Amino acid sequence: MTRRHATLPTDLGDLLVVADGEALAGITFPGHWHPLPVEALGVPVAADEPLVARFGEELAEYLSGERTEFDLSMAPAGDEFQVAVWQMLREIPYGTTTTYGALAVRLGDRNLARRVGNAVGRNPLSIIVPCHRVVGADGSLTGYAGGLERKRLLLELEGAPIVAQTRLF
Repeated sequence: MTRRHATLPTDLGDLLVVADGEALAGITFPGHWHPLPVEALGVPVAADEPLVARFGEELAEYLSGERTEFDLSMAPAGDEFQVAVWQMLREIPYGTTTTYGALAVRLGDRNLARRVGNAVGRNPLSIIVPCHRVVGADGSLTGYAGGLERKRLLLELEGAPIVAQTRLF
């Protein structure tokens, strides 16, 4: 099966969903900070394509509070460091948060926090690889490729404590 993409209307906005074979390769928001390159999208398909539709069903269950994790195969493209960070993101429990620094410590070097932040920001599978669960060292809502309001909404949906509000200045 070839690489393909569809636009999926959701309560979070129209998501661009990219599938590669039987796995999801990308999920991005409108105005995403790091959009997938056009050559990575594949052929356009309708939103009722089976894998896209299955993601849509699981997302609806997640947004209604009926689902806490996704059961879809994933094929994110990244370098070894990024893939390691994305795997750690998948291990953050529903309804909790961690920090970039804590992830860097798990990788063996607190000084990697900035590099971890870069990898988190380039997560190609928004929501199902829960990069929204990573906050600043002081608990503030920092950088989210889909926008801070979506990040806040996802954390509130999960019942995660938001220690500090986003700084305006």
